[in-house]
Amino acid sequence: MKKIIKNRFVLFILAATIFLSTTAFKNDFFEIAKQIEIFTTLFKELNMNYVDETNPGDLMDTAIKSMLADLDPYTNFMNEQDVEAARINNTGDYTGIGARVKTFKDKLVIVEPYKDYPADKAGLKAGDEIIKVGNTLIENYKENSGDLLKGTSGSKVEVTYKRQGKEATTTIERAEVEIKAVPHFSMINDKTGYIVLSRFNQKAYKETNYALRDLKAQGAKRIILDLRGNPGGLLNEAIKIVNLFVPKGQLVVTTKSKVKKYNRTYYTQTEPIDTEIPLVVLIDGNSASASEIVSGSLQDLDRAVIVGSRSFGKGLVQRPKQLTYGTQVKITISRYYTPSGRCIQSLDYWNRDEKGEAVRVKQENYNEFKTKNGRKVFDGGGVFPDVVFDASKNATVTNAIVNDDLIFNFATDYYYKNMLSNVNDFMLKDADFSNFKKYLKAHNFSFKTETEKVLYKAFEAATDEELNDNIEKDFNTLITNLNRSKEEVIDENKSFLLELLTEEIVKRYVYREGLYDYYKIHDPKIKKATEILGSTSTYLGYLN
Repeated sequence: MKKIIKNRFVLFILAATIFLSTTAFKNDFFEIAKQIEIFTTLFKELNMNYVDETNPGDLMDTAIKSMLADLDPYTNFMNEQDVEAARINNTGDYTGIGARVKTFKDKLVIVEPYKDYPADKAGLKAGDEIIKVGNTLIENYKENSGDLLKGTSGSKVEVTYKRQGKEATTTIERAEVEIKAVPHFSMINDKTGYIVLSRFNQKAYKETNYALRDLKAQGAKRIILDLRGNPGGLLNEAIKIVNLFVPKGQLVVTTKSKVKKYNRTYYTQTEPIDTEIPLVVLIDGNSASASEIVSGSLQDLDRAVIVGSRSFGKGLVQRPKQLTYGTQVKITISRYYTPSGRCIQSLDYWNRDEKGEAVRVKQENYNEFKTKNGRKVFDGGGVFPDVVFDASKNATVTNAIVNDDLIFNFATDYYYKNMLSNVNDFMLKDADFSNFKKYLKAHNFSFKTETEKVLYKAFEAATDEELNDNIEKDFNTLITNLNRSKEEVIDENKSFLLELLTEEIVKRYVYREGLYDYYKIHDPKIKKATEILGSTSTYLGYLN
């Protein structure tokens, strides 16, 4: 044990020495050296002298994560598994069963099987609970159970799963899986093309370029680019996609950092496909990072009308740095700015509130900027659409429902209880929403608001001080009224919750591919985009 610790200590000192000899921050040299020396001596003494056996790796992992937690959520330490996951996210290629899975303590749940990939061919469906992989019971497996599904292309694995209370077994033959950046493109009508861009991996530009050319060949005279739910990805792919619609040599984004070499300006590099075709970009609260570069720059350049709800607001740029033993650290190195000069970062991680939580930039602190045509745009809160659709009216409630998997589980039950002859005619009714609310109650859905937490804390203090007798009745009345208010909030979010339920249910019948066809018929944002593009005066009115 002591020999291992000594070796780790020597390695750590060596790494620290290299760091100190190459760092550009010479003014902090002494302070950095001092803090590293304090930490390494503490780490050595702790591991050598603590009363119980310690695990140096676990201690260091905790120390690293605790240190980074004080920065922002995008500056992360990445172990070897994380590095591989990032590679898959960037390339869009991996070997496996072809399904999104969610890992629980005692089971794996199929979240979404990809059409015609191994899990789908083996008969697995969303909601299936995998309880055994090969001879390994998930409940007894201490590592990441999702790794059990990985393997070389052509290898087979037997899984036991539970569906609607019944157990079954199937064999999956693993294969190469390709995750498309553009999972769908098609014509909405004889003149309007529709492109869904779901991620900015290394295929994003190539696939978007192909989709645009193909739709134009089919007769598209106007384009809807759907970035809703797109979390971002590679910066260069975003710049090249903007370049499809704007001339060569156009400024798209600027990055600013305290490190001079990271201060860069990015311009379009090639000739565009079409600088005149009318364009609408759809965004929502889950459109982030590279999605905001595309939508924000096209808005600043008055090259597209933006429709939807306010984007996420991630104006921070990360870069991975190689560490030892196959690990990396992903560091926020700069902020990005759209052509008008605005940074759309919405959360301030460097000036936190009394609870230590990042605060949202207040609207009164937004700064005004001008688009190419002189329209007003603002920083500090994501990209604001030119045509706004309301999102969730109370994110606390809707997030709690989603995070508890109640949307997902209700959709699973609905799928097995209802036959649909034509999914494109599917519409949830008031009765379905009533059933959903009953489902929430039956599954003990509850969440504590900040108001509740304060009330319970006050009542607990009153109990400790033996003052609760006189206020208990009032306390119970407040809690009852608060619970009633929470039920009303669910009703206020009816439209948003029905949208989430509809999306999840439709995917069960026709996969994600069929969902996009459903959207083209029923989605109000796509209808609005089509309407805007159908009138030249309306379209130009938004841009001028």
